[in-house]
Amino acid sequence: AALSRSFMADFNTSNDLSTTFYFIGIPGYESLHHWISIPFCIFYLVGIVGNCTILHIVRTDPSLHEPMYYFLAMLSLTDMGMSLPTLVSLLRVLWSISREIKFNTCVIQMFFIHTFSSTESAVLLAMAFDRYVAICHPLRYFTILTPQRIAKIGMAAILRSALTMIPLMIRLAYFPFCRSHVLSHSYCLHQDMIRLACADIKFNVIYGLVFIIILWGFDSLGILVSYIFILRSVLSIASRKERLKALNTCASHISAVLILYVPMIGLSLVHRFAKHASPLVHIFMAHIYLLVPPVLNPIIYSVKTKQIRTGIIRLYFPMRIHFISG
Repeated sequence: AALSRSFMADFNTSNDLSTTFYFIGIPGYESLHHWISIPFCIFYLVGIVGNCTILHIVRTDPSLHEPMYYFLAMLSLTDMGMSLPTLVSLLRVLWSISREIKFNTCVIQMFFIHTFSSTESAVLLAMAFDRYVAICHPLRYFTILTPQRIAKIGMAAILRSALTMIPLMIRLAYFPFCRSHVLSHSYCLHQDMIRLACADIKFNVIYGLVFIIILWGFDSLGILVSYIFILRSVLSIASRKERLKALNTCASHISAVLILYVPMIGLSLVHRFAKHASPLVHIFMAHIYLLVPPVLNPIIYSVKTKQIRTGIIRLYFPMRIHFISG
């Protein structure tokens, strides 16, 4: 009986270890976590308010019911889908509430983060195609990009990203985790979690690499090809003013592409080739990857897009619009 009780205690301890993981905050700055949480709260607030504002303006303004703004609304949705799953776990760590997360919750969080980041890449490809049609085939713009076709593109983007993540999640569910259960960030990433597994992770490593090369590579190649055709069409315009006007419509999209791809490439390189770098480097790159696009995209589109800027003024400063019109 005593042996049985000892076995059950060991089993329960092992089972608890295998299903519970622990986040870290900012190593070496634990005493400042409450202060560090302030800028993070500001970033999340700016991102949520900015993206919700764009969604509200596009939904309520009939003049913005056009392909370009539908894709912009998709971008705002994917931005929030990337950042919101990390909000609770990050603040729980920084506010010293809890560092624990159950395995199932960790996998769900990981699934949403990777799915929406891949979906955002697909949406940026769709936006590049939108700019290509608008500049190279303006007379066919509304016949090519109909609302029904835009909806299908959005569904294809999310399904493509979600379905390709499922094999990784299934494999992860069968891994034993007998090493340290301490994750490198304040949220769950696939490349961070598999390094803790006591199993052959070759499939996950190779599949993850192929996943990035094929999906992100296809999206980036599609964006590049779109802009080659756009530049060729723009350079054929005789008027310099018209050329600049056409290129200016692409400036926001190019910025959004750089804002997503540069941190993503940086984070992938750090995880694969700088494993022995300071933990602060990994944490810094991971937070840039998830927070910069949701915060900066609404700001860039608000500054560069007159219709969005007017909608923001109408929403938040109605008296100013009334004064100007009066």
